[in-house]
Amino acid sequence: MVAETIAFALFALVTVGSALGVVLMEDVWHSALLLGVALLSVAVHYVMLQAEFLAAMQILVYVGGVLILITFAVMLVRRGGVDAETDTNEPEPEADRA
Repeated sequence: MVAETIAFALFALVTVGSALGVVLMEDVWHSALLLGVALLSVAVHYVMLQAEFLAAMQILVYVGGVLILITFAVMLVRRGGVDAETDTNEPEPEADRA
């Protein structure tokens, strides 16, 4: 009984911590990874409640489907290269305007 309570508290902290990380992270890729951690820990809660079918559906549908879709969207939309890190609103130098 005590081990179950400790396991529940541990995974509850993992779930809440990763959910806060999803909201507070500025990088979209890290938010997507933390969303995966949050969804997996919710699946662990389902297993602890002896709802194995719901845990399997949580992993297959949400972690396997939604998270992969978010990952592809992040990879397709993310700008790459050196130019993505520079500010495009800076004025051009006088020498280049000739």
